[in-house]
Amino acid sequence: MATQQLPANSVVEMLMENGFNKVKLFEADEVILNALIGTDIEVMIAIPNYMLMDFSSDDSTFADSWVEANVTAYAYAHGVNIRYVAVGNEPFLRSYNGTYLQYILPALKNVQEAINKAGLGAVVKATIPFNADIYYSPESNQVPSAGDFRPEVRDLTLQIVQYLYSNDAPFVVNIYPFLSLYGNMYFPLDFAFFDGSNKPVRDGDNVYTNVFDANFDTLVWSLKKAGFPDMKIVVGEVGWPTDGDKNANNEYAMRFNQGLIKHCLSGQGTPARKGKLEVYLFSLIDENAKSIAPGNFERHWGLFEFDGKPKYELDLSGRMQKDIGLVAVEGVNYMHKRWCILKPGNNIKDNAEDLPKNIDYACSLSDCTALGYGSSCNHLSTEGNASYAFNMYYQLKNQNSWDCDFDGLAMVTDEDPSDDKCRFPLMVAVGHSLEMLLSMKLLYIILVAVHVFLDE
Repeated sequence: MATQQLPANSVVEMLMENGFNKVKLFEADEVILNALIGTDIEVMIAIPNYMLMDFSSDDSTFADSWVEANVTAYAYAHGVNIRYVAVGNEPFLRSYNGTYLQYILPALKNVQEAINKAGLGAVVKATIPFNADIYYSPESNQVPSAGDFRPEVRDLTLQIVQYLYSNDAPFVVNIYPFLSLYGNMYFPLDFAFFDGSNKPVRDGDNVYTNVFDANFDTLVWSLKKAGFPDMKIVVGEVGWPTDGDKNANNEYAMRFNQGLIKHCLSGQGTPARKGKLEVYLFSLIDENAKSIAPGNFERHWGLFEFDGKPKYELDLSGRMQKDIGLVAVEGVNYMHKRWCILKPGNNIKDNAEDLPKNIDYACSLSDCTALGYGSSCNHLSTEGNASYAFNMYYQLKNQNSWDCDFDGLAMVTDEDPSDDKCRFPLMVAVGHSLEMLLSMKLLYIILVAVHVFLDE
């Protein structure tokens, strides 16, 4: 969810260069799927929640058509290596107030049956990514072995688990230690990481030194109590953001993700489930158009910046080798080295009414999450805040000169206003390329039309 997206082919090249062997798409996208053709990358394609009602219909035509267009059309020899279809995303989330509960199981069945009818059922499995709030440990005994599914949705959850298990599909769960820390000011910081030194949590013979293992094993115990002790579990999302909160930074993100990779590939598993863990790191690239309702950090989960540059070193082998960096997306074109800033000499007091109004306007239509409390640009002055806001809007608008005015308060400069902590980005020049491409196509159509007219 970005205003200027990187070319899909370039991103797929980067995935292969870095050795990523699996990728999850939150929605079927023709351009991305075409870019994945001929690669060995395993793909999980998701169906958004807003489509669940259509997929749940007694008439399975909708599900059949979607599978035909987005799975069957690509799942041929040397095509796209599609392995999973994620039906919805965290549909049992408490904040949805039960909106999707009546649709989710019928939709799951219709999608899997459509896959089966296409002759792909042995390879492609439909599943549901759950939020970790689908299970819990009671307040009186907050240890993994006391875990169970939430009482109000337990019956439906067990029906889903039974269907998944009978179809040899995994239970997919999203686990976010960062959110445990974000949502509880008393949560011990070190317990969010894999190399922490705080007091471990004991649960019988099991000892827990991090919240990820404790959370994962709460699910293991919940499944065991439901009669599915050996059900396959896949972590559909786990990661750490790099901006938008006091605990969201590159240092913590690198510490968490590197520790996670080493832990998952070690084969040690968790106290209640031994073996390698299958996880999808969230996320690949920052998303400057994503909703920030949960928090400003939502736009900064990426391992890579918006322009495909890695944010920090990460050894994907899990061997913890030093100086192992991720490969960036190559061939990225940027806009001109121009920034929009507050005019020097503008008196803040004299513009006490116009300046806040223009800052609010710029931020409402662009991404100013880096200005928030605890974020990378939180240290800027009022003038700096204005310049940052104006520039984000200006870049978003493809550096149109008329989009750097703000009631005469702003000006364009070729001097980079960034400092050692706060980056004033130059956006990817996708917009210009697209406009040029459309103009060339339009010119071609006009020339053809003129040629036809002259021939006649």
